Amino acid sequence: MAKSTKNVKSFWGTIVLVIILSVVIQFLINGGTLNPFYVNTLYSIGINIILAASLHLIIGITGQFSIGHAGFLAVGAYASAIVTMKLALPFPVAIIAAGLAAAVAGLIIGIPTLRLRGDYLAIATLGFGEIVRIAFLNIDYVGGASGMTVSHLITWPILITCVLITIIVIVNFTNSTHGRACLAIRENEIAADAMGINTTFYKVMAFAIGAFFAGVAGALHAHNFYIIQPVNFGFLKSFDILIFVVLGGLGSMSGSVIAAILLTIISTFLSSYPEVRMVIYSLVLIVMMLFRPQGLMGTKEITAFFKAGRSAKGGMQNDKHTVA
Repeated sequence: MAKSTKNVKSFWGTIVLVIILSVVIQFLINGGTLNPFYVNTLYSIGINIILAASLHLIIGITGQFSIGHAGFLAVGAYASAIVTMKLALPFPVAIIAAGLAAAVAGLIIGIPTLRLRGDYLAIATLGFGEIVRIAFLNIDYVGGASGMTVSHLITWPILITCVLITIIVIVNFTNSTHGRACLAIRENEIAADAMGINTTFYKVMAFAIGAFFAGVAGALHAHNFYIIQPVNFGFLKSFDILIFVVLGGLGSMSGSVIAAILLTIISTFLSSYPEVRMVIYSLVLIVMMLFRPQGLMGTKEITAFFKAGRSAKGGMQNDKHTVA
């Protein structure tokens, strides 16, 4: 119980620090200290954190290998664009609508396909992503191949609120009874099924929640880049999101967030060198997989390192006392 209380305090302490940092960033934006390039980089980091966290729930926690996350991103982006540009409704309403639309899409694809496992599930989700892209490519109502013009409505308070809600919901879900069931499915689906866990139900639940937050990220993405086109949501985008989770460490929310931040910064600052950007980006990934295949954080959270440091320090003090 004491350990659980410490974990809760560490988590909420981290959230408070993030809120304080966010307020500082907002003052810097209002004061013009951060130019538009850095502000746009911050927006990209926030959007990618939401995407990484949502896929972390599906792959890292439930163990379902999905590579069609860009499809949910596209559904959220186009749903929010329709709500704001066609129906003239407020942006917060568009964000909620985008999440719900993506969650419904997650249920539609999840119920028939999540009985599959491993490579078969990966192929099915990849097919879903491509179906969504091709569908939007041929719908004239949303601009077809030319894309759809969208107003720039994203702000830092809205973005950081969505990021915090995403992380809080997914972390609390993971630590709940439902989250433990998902972890059991990840470790051994057959054993979980034998213990009476409804594996299909929990996989679909995790898939729908992950899709919801991917849709929220889609709404933020659409209203940050002024225009959305089907070509932006291809299978390579799904692989980009997958890399965040794998590089950060499967099962680690902190790792997914850190990887999303690092890779977004690397990708952004190498955009001036298109000839070598992808080469350097790929080399970073290869070196990482060679020397630390479990990812940056493995299955640990960042708070575990602070606890380990305090425990080691306390142990040394106790040793000294014993010798004396």
